[in-house]
Amino acid sequence: MPNVSRRTAILAACAALIAALLVVAAFAPLPVSIVYPGTTANVLGSYKGAPVITISGAPVRRTTGELRMVTVEATAPNASVHFSDVWHAWWNKDVAAMPRDAVYPSGGSVKDAAKVNRREMLQSQQAATAAALKQLGLSPSQVKVSLQLGDVGGPSAGLLFTLGIIDKIDGDGHGGDLTGGRTIAGTGTIDASGNVGAVGGVPLKELAARRDGATVFLVPRDECSDAKAQLPSGLRLVPVRTLDGALSALSALRAGKQTPTC
Repeated sequence: MPNVSRRTAILAACAALIAALLVVAAFAPLPVSIVYPGTTANVLGSYKGAPVITISGAPVRRTTGELRMVTVEATAPNASVHFSDVWHAWWNKDVAAMPRDAVYPSGGSVKDAAKVNRREMLQSQQAATAAALKQLGLSPSQVKVSLQLGDVGGPSAGLLFTLGIIDKIDGDGHGGDLTGGRTIAGTGTIDASGNVGAVGGVPLKELAARRDGATVFLVPRDECSDAKAQLPSGLRLVPVRTLDGALSALSALRAGKQTPTC
């Protein structure tokens, strides 16, 4: 009987220790960021009262429709994220829990993260402008483009910036708009040669796009799998690898023809 009592006491002590550890784990901060659908902006229009695209040195045309760049937002790199937050994200398709170093690969403070985002945005704008002017056969020494998106950072608006510049200067090349009057959203980096690259966070960006009225979503071809996983109703996916591919897909949309699919 004493041995039974001793074993019972040991088991009770172990159970109490495990319970205590679980309580600590539940309230301890985790190296995780919570990510959710963010801002969208029509690059053909204004953002926070200022034109997104300003062009000098070339005639600018009036456009219809919208080209919406999309973002995700995340808890700050110094935010305390706990098990309960991750549990909520697991069961809610509108948010996601991601390793903090995947969201903020440079690490550091909030100020450091903002600095990296601004630098990536500037590089993205330069590449987007170069790709657009190359496509149009215009010289950057004669045509100047200014791109402004306030405090929005990162490189993922590159493709939409390029399309916006082309639409404002040349449209579809025949007097019409690239959008055909639609609200088209999308994401993807772009380089000066017009290659479109992956960006991450696509399912949440799709939610932001559909929330703000988009019916078509341009997605880097390499992210098709993620894009299809939780595609919102009423949003049509169009995968692209290059600027030429994106322009061809938009032309097919305007003509009511079949477009590439994931």
